[in-house]
Amino acid sequence: MTPQEEYRVKLDVFEGPLDLLLYLIRREEVDIYDIPIERITGQYMAYLDLMRMLDLNIAGEFIVMAATLMMLKSRMLLPVEDRPEEEEEDEGDPRWELVRQLVGYKKFKDAALHLQGLEEMQENIFIRTGEGVDLGSPPDVALQDVSIFDLIAAFNDALSKVEKEELREIFAERFTVGEKIDDLMNRINTQPRLSLTQLFEGMRSRQEVVCTFLAVLELMRLKQIRAVQEEAYGTIELMRVVEE
Repeated sequence: MTPQEEYRVKLDVFEGPLDLLLYLIRREEVDIYDIPIERITGQYMAYLDLMRMLDLNIAGEFIVMAATLMMLKSRMLLPVEDRPEEEEEDEGDPRWELVRQLVGYKKFKDAALHLQGLEEMQENIFIRTGEGVDLGSPPDVALQDVSIFDLIAAFNDALSKVEKEELREIFAERFTVGEKIDDLMNRINTQPRLSLTQLFEGMRSRQEVVCTFLAVLELMRLKQIRAVQEEAYGTIELMRVVEE
């Protein structure tokens, strides 16, 4: 029985395929107007495989985008003179329609983040009601919630470090997601912050890594913990959610 069958985690992936593409473009530091389709397609498919392994709810749009990327990859391999005639109006570059979508979507997301920032700033403005009001000390750093794709990247890194010896996997201690949830809550109650890398340290089987990661996702879904970063692509840390 797989970890997913023992404890099926129902996690909606709110971010879509364009979010994943923008994430990969930023992470690889490539020009959005000159996307290396072969490299990005390979990484996109790798993320899709990891999402399937974890049995996440993959929306149909992810599959459609995968097909689109594969089509673009095949067209990019063709000489310009052999490409379909409809591409002539887009300057002969089959990537152009995808670039238009990504640029438009990025502008929309940037505007939404700007408005969210303004809202959070407004929430921190208080009307003066008297002298000596103590608002507490400001936080040392601005923590940002990580995306599902940051978490999957960390999960993939942990898997890559696991020894791939078949006998070790066969005779390894078996774990369940429920056990890992209890273990994670015990650790998070004694440590204000727990890095995801630290959580995976010492694990020697894929089954343990998968169960642990599913436990993290389930506790995030239940709003028991948060996953945060101090900077983009930095160390992911888990924190207990404190009810106000």
